[in-house]
Amino acid sequence: MRNEGLGSWPARRARKTPHRAALLHDGRTVTFAALHDRTTRLAHTLRELGVRRGDRVAFLGPNHPAYFETFFATGLLGAVFLPLNTRLSAPETAYQLTDSGARLLVHTPEHAPLVQELAGQRSGSVPVGDVPRTLPVDVAYEDSIAAAPAEPLDETVGPDDLCLLMYTSGTTGRPKGAMLTHGNLTWNAVNVLVDHDLVADEVALVSAPLFHTAALNMLALPVLLKGGCCLLTGSFEADAAFDLVARHRVSFMFGVPAMYQRLAAHPRWPDADLSSLRLLTCGGAPVPRSLIETYQARGLTFTQGYGMTEASPGVLFLDAAHSVSKAGSAGVPHFFSDVRVVEPGPGLRPVGPGETGEVVVRGPHVMPGYWGLPEESAEAFTDGWFRSGDAARRDADGYVTIVDRYKDMIISGGENVYPAEVEAALLDDPAVAECAVIGVPDEKWGEAPLAVVVPHEGDAPDPDRIRGTLAGRLAAYKVPRSVVVADALPRTASGKLLKSALRERYGTP
Repeated sequence: MRNEGLGSWPARRARKTPHRAALLHDGRTVTFAALHDRTTRLAHTLRELGVRRGDRVAFLGPNHPAYFETFFATGLLGAVFLPLNTRLSAPETAYQLTDSGARLLVHTPEHAPLVQELAGQRSGSVPVGDVPRTLPVDVAYEDSIAAAPAEPLDETVGPDDLCLLMYTSGTTGRPKGAMLTHGNLTWNAVNVLVDHDLVADEVALVSAPLFHTAALNMLALPVLLKGGCCLLTGSFEADAAFDLVARHRVSFMFGVPAMYQRLAAHPRWPDADLSSLRLLTCGGAPVPRSLIETYQARGLTFTQGYGMTEASPGVLFLDAAHSVSKAGSAGVPHFFSDVRVVEPGPGLRPVGPGETGEVVVRGPHVMPGYWGLPEESAEAFTDGWFRSGDAARRDADGYVTIVDRYKDMIISGGENVYPAEVEAALLDDPAVAECAVIGVPDEKWGEAPLAVVVPHEGDAPDPDRIRGTLAGRLAAYKVPRSVVVADALPRTASGKLLKSALRERYGTP
């Protein structure tokens, strides 16, 4: 094959295991042979709709077989796939479509109202941007696939060609499109295969949204590359997850800590059949030690890691063998990743063990830059190393602990306070479900920490008691000056915490 990119994966897998299940969704099974056939036919359809090499094809919808069909079909043509966050507003969606210059928008039926709003077709609505040609995933979609030719397409696609345009969540300013090549995604998948030790009969529960880099690149694509099966669900619901794990003998799950906390807090947790689970990976936020211990009590072990969209996303990985002894750490670099912890500033001088520095990463999985932003792309790299903006410490064994974002660091009386460290201590409190720590003005110290905590349902924690539990565990200057109890924390559409909103609400005297 001349196509060395991800668009060729269905054909390559179909010639090895054509009759094995690739996708399960809503009672429907798609084998690798069927995925190859449907992907090829859809690629012909996209070409008839005007899609050519380098064009951007957007997808708007929940986890669904059409997502992968569109992804691989786009790759067959040498075009670029753009997954859209289903939680975005119309103006936010319009920005990404316009910024990327998308030629085609494939969408599932439940998002037709949003697409109509984008085009100004709903009564009383105002157009918010130029909408590309659309292809709804409906009867016409199925008819077009059935009518399209099945002849193989073999465009020349190489590792350096652009495959995926994935927008960062944009907690400050406009989101930027990380340009991920076929080589970036392939090397990331290889890292997962090496460090997670996947097997050919893996069954992965894909309930985290595929428009997030971790669900797509750390879970689904490596499983499909290995020849395993992805069980797709439109959303995560704890009760349904227990049923799916038992019915389909799910062996591999990925989730953020909140998802695993919901499972552990469910009444079915003590007696649920989890015997098939072999791999539980967690990311997106620090994992509380108490949560790790809860799963260990059920005979389950967490693996966790650290990554970023710009690195496809895997950077660091903490394996099961060290999940307790190195709890709190994000682990060591993935097999084909190079990571340093360096002094802030223009150079790349490493800091010593236990000292705080910035995480920089280099490897074949790191993006070449941001879409349409050459200056920002150049600023993000120093001598080929991507600067994460995250503060971390490396111990004597080489294990890296993420401390915080440098921009979130609090300077109190000349001392550096990293909110993530304080947040980890707060999460040890059994009454605290979520928390965030920000810096607020202080007449004496210049800045002081303030904690916003969200209690578990049914709990009404006392702020003074919470502060008291931190005494002796943290240096006095790290203990929050005050604790505020809230119903929820503000987040972006992709689920990232918006500390800027907390600062606006609580950061003024």
